[in-house]
Amino acid sequence: MHKQPENDDTSDRDNLLYIYDKPFSSRLLLGTARYPSPHHIQESVKASETNMITVSLRRETSGGGNNAHFRGLLSALNVAILPNTAGCHTVKEAVNTALMARELFNTDFIKLEVIGHTGTLQPDPLATIEAAKILCDQGFKVFPYITDDLVICEKLIDIGCKVLMPWGAPIGTGKGLNNLYALRQLRSHFPNIPLIIDAGIGKPSDACIAMELGYDAILLNTAVARAGDPIQMAQAFKYAIHAGRMAYLSGTMPMRDTAEASSPEFGTAFSPFNTSK
Repeated sequence: MHKQPENDDTSDRDNLLYIYDKPFSSRLLLGTARYPSPHHIQESVKASETNMITVSLRRETSGGGNNAHFRGLLSALNVAILPNTAGCHTVKEAVNTALMARELFNTDFIKLEVIGHTGTLQPDPLATIEAAKILCDQGFKVFPYITDDLVICEKLIDIGCKVLMPWGAPIGTGKGLNNLYALRQLRSHFPNIPLIIDAGIGKPSDACIAMELGYDAILLNTAVARAGDPIQMAQAFKYAIHAGRMAYLSGTMPMRDTAEASSPEFGTAFSPFNTSK
């Protein structure tokens, strides 16, 4: 795993992200699909300083003779692998894909996606809950991709999920955070559950806003992979997430409906240099 520089004052234990009791120094999770080349994957991962990358099992198993090369590339990155069930539309598909992923990547981590609508790629809430229950019972550490629905999130926590991955907007749209009210409600309702924004993030400022809301991490792929310069964009997201987290920990100023002077005249000490009469 990439480590924060020793002279970085944000590298203390309080700023580590714990997911299923495993510590991570980075709060950026990066996908590995749709990059221009393997070189861009490698260099983007390094530039982002991520500790975890997501891998679609369907891509891995459909790569023909390139499978071994791709696995070697991922292994050389020395980061945690989070396989995902992208492209699955049924409980059976998702569970079977997760079982294969555990064997292939030797990990109990699984990003669970069960798509319910082909146009928006919105997850199927009932199928996601059912698949998550089966996988949790089989010892998986499930990262469920879901909407920002509070009731669905509560049910996923009840069946054993210890992290939630609500969308900011539909996958690949780059629309940012569509429902700030719902996202704030989730953060308030689950103060001790890691919340990771997954899907919809289009630019670094979107990620910064999510982190200012108190979200624990950001998972993104297309915004980096399809950028004009993926490597530089990965670094931009690293800084944006870092800035948003620092702002959240520092405490942002409250919003007001009226103006308030930053240097009020009343209640201030008399200045001997004030010669006005």
